[in-house]
Amino acid sequence: MKKWKWKVRWKAPQATENQRFLLLSVLIGVFAGLLVVCFHVAIDYLYWIALGPDRRGFFVTLLAPSLGATVAAALVLLVFRAARGSGVNQTKAAVHLNDGIIPFHTVAGKFLGCSISIGTGSSLGPEDPALQMGAGIASLLGQRFRLSVESMRMIAPVGAAAGIAAAFNTPITAVLFVMEEIVAGWRSSVLGSIVLSSVSASVVVRGFLGDEPLFGVPAFRLTHPSELLVYAVIGAAGGVLSAFFIKLIFPLRHALAKLPEWSKFVQPGVAGVLVGIMGITAPEVMGTGYVAIDSALHDQFPWNVLLALGLLKVLATLVCFGAGIPGGMFAPALFAGAMTGGGLGGLATLYWPFPTSPSSAYVLVGMGTFFAGLFRAPITSIFMVFELSTSYVIMVPVMIANTIAYLVSRHFQPEGFFDLLAREEGLALPGGVSENAPAEAGQAEGGRL
Repeated sequence: MKKWKWKVRWKAPQATENQRFLLLSVLIGVFAGLLVVCFHVAIDYLYWIALGPDRRGFFVTLLAPSLGATVAAALVLLVFRAARGSGVNQTKAAVHLNDGIIPFHTVAGKFLGCSISIGTGSSLGPEDPALQMGAGIASLLGQRFRLSVESMRMIAPVGAAAGIAAAFNTPITAVLFVMEEIVAGWRSSVLGSIVLSSVSASVVVRGFLGDEPLFGVPAFRLTHPSELLVYAVIGAAGGVLSAFFIKLIFPLRHALAKLPEWSKFVQPGVAGVLVGIMGITAPEVMGTGYVAIDSALHDQFPWNVLLALGLLKVLATLVCFGAGIPGGMFAPALFAGAMTGGGLGGLATLYWPFPTSPSSAYVLVGMGTFFAGLFRAPITSIFMVFELSTSYVIMVPVMIANTIAYLVSRHFQPEGFFDLLAREEGLALPGGVSENAPAEAGQAEGGRL
């Protein structure tokens, strides 16, 4: 009798492109979060080694930023040339011009250059570099997963959101900024992936660095309705200051770019010395300034000191970014807005005829005003302060202050920071004045770092 053998052939289901993209979004968030944790640790360790409390002295404070800025700039100029720029426009160029491709050595260059410059006291921040590093991780994984060209174009924003969410520990802010600035529009097809990567990165960072927000924020309450006028004044001041910064930074960069080629290796060192001179009397302006913002939120400075720190930070950031030192602009923008708001609020507590809140409330509300005016991202700035404070009560004052800052800055300076920077770097990007520029990404000869 013949025996029949039944063969069952089972074939594993193949994941669709969308399923692979969603899975990849989670992996991007995990790896970007781990990288940003290492980035923060490297910056803090270098800052402790170079400028720790038991090492700070006149000559160390004076020379550490100069030496670090020179080394970081040399690395970017000689070894990691693709790591030049703020990071935001380069990531945007990857989306709209380069099919989502970001060379991985750009990630290494950003990590090393910015760790050294920020860790030795340059007045810049880690958030913009973290955004580009996250996009670089996403580009690498996207190529390994063999995504289609269309999917690769959208992979950079997914990584950018993970990077900035990990740097700030603010996932909602990361989603909003990437949609506003990097994608330059609301695309439902990629929104879910951006949210997944942002949340994944935040979970990783909180697992390693704790789930506390970036700053310890005291409880906020609106003491008197007349305070809304004070918040409006703070917003107007933030708008004027941000427009003033934009009007100064680009003429400065253009003037420095006309100097001989060899001076590009000298300018960061000179800028570092200037920062060191400021740091001798005001060490709070060196580095990210997060500790100083936290102190201001707990009423550790009088109003006149807060105003002085805000102006010094703007000046220090001008010389650092103008000289091409690697680093980002997010942290300085938060610092300048926080100190300006706290100073004006502290002044109001002395002379305002109605009841006022502690100066910490004005520090918190002012934090996003310079950011909104400089980057022209009012929605992002509003939710950023909300995530940092975790208070619904603060929403109305923040909306008033940040909207006014945005409108005032646009009145005095129609073109935003990233638009002007893109035009200077020769990037033909949508959504700004650089849209019709006839250059391709990375072709700006003689451009700054």
